[in-house]
Amino acid sequence: MVKKENFFVEQYSKCWKFLIESRWYMVFGLGIFALFMIIGFVFPIFFREKIFLLIADMKAMLIGKTALEIVGLIFYNNIRASFFAIVLGIGFGIFPLFTALANGYLVGFVSRLVVGEAGLLSLWRLAPHGIFELPAIFFSIGIGMKVGADLFRKDSGKRLKYNFVE
Repeated sequence: MVKKENFFVEQYSKCWKFLIESRWYMVFGLGIFALFMIIGFVFPIFFREKIFLLIADMKAMLIGKTALEIVGLIFYNNIRASFFAIVLGIGFGIFPLFTALANGYLVGFVSRLVVGEAGLLSLWRLAPHGIFELPAIFFSIGIGMKVGADLFRKDSGKRLKYNFVE
């Protein structure tokens, strides 16, 4: 039993160390997200038609679903987005960076529409996303950017093994 406990302590320590190493990438991802959220809120003119098509597609996908099915779809979408942000970070961190940029702009754009329709206090509805979904995305973006940045190091093969295997 002692070996098993040591195994969990060791794995926990490795995970914590990895997260600490990734923290500035997460902060950078948060900064990009926040910058583009502000841009999306202040200048909701870019990609307007595409965003409305995306919203219409989402609405069509959710029509007739129960609350539990909707939660399941949102959970699945978040896991998929997080997975791709981490794994596709191997492309020099470009995909996670684009994820932060696009999601930030989209949140700002939609926030502007909501404020225009229902007022500033309607933004409280973002709180559940701010508590669970957004931090998970920032972790994923940061980890993905760390994986991409590690490709520029001399010991990139060793770093990739560390990032994905250890």
